[in-house]
Amino acid sequence: MPRDGSELRLDGARAVQRLSDYAVVCGGIDRIRVLGPQAVNLWKLEAQAEAARTHEPLLVQDAQDGSSAPPTQVEEEGSALLKEFSTQWFEQPLDHFANETETWKQRYWVNTRHYVPGPNSPVFVLDGGETCRSLPVKNLTTDSLRFLNNAQSAADSAHFMANVKFAGIDEDLTAPDHPWIYYGGSYAGARAAHMRVLYPELVYGAIASSGVTHASLENWEYMEIIRRAADIKCSGNLQLSIGIIDSMLGNPLTRKSIKALFGVAALEHDEDFASLIESPLGNWQGRNWDPEVGSKGWDEFCAALDGKFKKDPDMDVLAYNDMVTIADELMIPLPVFNYARYIKENLVSRCPGGAVEECFGTWDASKFQDTGLDQEWRLWLFQVCTEWGYFSTAPPKGQPRIVSHLLTLDYESKICQQAYLPGKHFIVPPFPNITAVNALGDFDIEADRLAIIDGEVDPWRPVTPHSDYARDREDTILRPFKIIRGGVHHWDENGRRELMEEPEEIKMIHADIVGFVTQWLESWEAERRVRSP
Repeated sequence: MPRDGSELRLDGARAVQRLSDYAVVCGGIDRIRVLGPQAVNLWKLEAQAEAARTHEPLLVQDAQDGSSAPPTQVEEEGSALLKEFSTQWFEQPLDHFANETETWKQRYWVNTRHYVPGPNSPVFVLDGGETCRSLPVKNLTTDSLRFLNNAQSAADSAHFMANVKFAGIDEDLTAPDHPWIYYGGSYAGARAAHMRVLYPELVYGAIASSGVTHASLENWEYMEIIRRAADIKCSGNLQLSIGIIDSMLGNPLTRKSIKALFGVAALEHDEDFASLIESPLGNWQGRNWDPEVGSKGWDEFCAALDGKFKKDPDMDVLAYNDMVTIADELMIPLPVFNYARYIKENLVSRCPGGAVEECFGTWDASKFQDTGLDQEWRLWLFQVCTEWGYFSTAPPKGQPRIVSHLLTLDYESKICQQAYLPGKHFIVPPFPNITAVNALGDFDIEADRLAIIDGEVDPWRPVTPHSDYARDREDTILRPFKIIRGGVHHWDENGRRELMEEPEEIKMIHADIVGFVTQWLESWEAERRVRSP
């Protein structure tokens, strides 16, 4: 950032940020946002594999007296970054809206490399959003999760900003006596925007990157962005494949053959099959301009669809002129065959003993009722079920599609009642109360010194202020409104130490951010001089 000041990274404010491992988060939680109940199955398979390699403890609240247990260092020892940026902890109320409440420890880090004491020193908050390892509860039951909501989360951040004391810094840097700039991406991007609106006296400026400020029950537009933005050949292969797969599922004579081709003949419900084969589409969101940050999963998936015929050792098949015979007088295009091979190699192969119903079935509610602290998928999904929605359904009838028409709202949302049994203090509603989020501004959320930044081909753009459903706005210094051409999900939030290594669009957006934040802070100094002549 352009000014002398301290930078801190919040490890979230009670929300989905209480997850224990980044590798699992990237592969699993992003899927839970998109894939509903099937994503939980995939999360469990990934978590099992991750647990075999490493395990780190969670920090929980002491049940004896309600106080927080002393935090311990859970990060790997020897990390150069952790030696420089030691873990710090801030005590938060469990319930900000009660007179008496238990407390918990929130984790954060402070970077003082560029800090210079002074009355105008800013504080830059980078809200991590979804990567925390501390928990204020002993389990993840419905009652325990009742404090997990947007209002409590924002109140966490506000309480932190107004009361934190930084170790080794004598100066009182709390808001509103110093300018705090709040920066977040995706879910945390929405919170950055909400913080500027809810607590304008504390948040002097905010940057909402890919901020999902519009909550919705159905989010079919997520896949529509991918369909339109993907390479035309890959998108075409997907549309062709899904059309044929849906047709075969709808025919009693071919229904079992198509599922057998994908290695899941024993999977009882066709909706589970449709959701399973949807999962590679989540790789689009993992793309990033920096190969050290992004995933190659999408490119690998598209290449697999377009690959040459490769004989399946488990099936007696023949290929001729880009058509593959998989049964007597039953032929499919090569992309469908390649799709099946990809799913078998990358997903079905993870299923222990080939028990596909156990691995990929979603109709046994007991599979989703473990409330232990290791069931981290319950955190974000709880918010989906109570306030945010975003159930990824098939597009309206007649719309071109790259997902099955079997993905209905009833199917995608049924896990809410399966996983969260009624508690003594809280009951998950039949559908989320999206008004709780949208009342804060929705597509039209705006304020002075609130920057809105989105990626042009971000699958989450339809639920941001840059949605096609939203009004257009003027881009100004006071209210920046910027789109990253060709950008996906909060691409502005990462950079290179050598700035010239960044592509032009990223260099441009980073320069823009430096420019408008600099002017914001100059305004702060001018306002302060007026207040204190």
